[in-house]
Amino acid sequence: MGQKQVRKIQTDIDVKRKAVKQVVLHIKKKITSEYLGSEYIKEWLLQIEEILAKEDFDIKEYIKARKELNDIIERTLDEQMRFKLRDSWFSLGKALEKKVKVN
Repeated sequence: MGQKQVRKIQTDIDVKRKAVKQVVLHIKKKITSEYLGSEYIKEWLLQIEEILAKEDFDIKEYIKARKELNDIIERTLDEQMRFKLRDSWFSLGKALEKKVKVN
């Protein structure tokens, strides 16, 4: 009669990766215009996408990337963009801290 849908069971890694992807998408939406130093955040986005493309999830890589993002934010001269990016950095930290335990 009715078919049962098989739901994929999400692993811990799936949940962690999804949290990071959501924050990366959020950052991309905030970068709507060119500003002095925008090349640094774009380069960071490429790096984090390379990390996300890997099959394994190494929390140390994400923590390092988060620190690099913080450095980029602090060097951003455009005040409005700095505030937007800082909110995203905070979101990345919250997402990871909720989902990830440091080994």
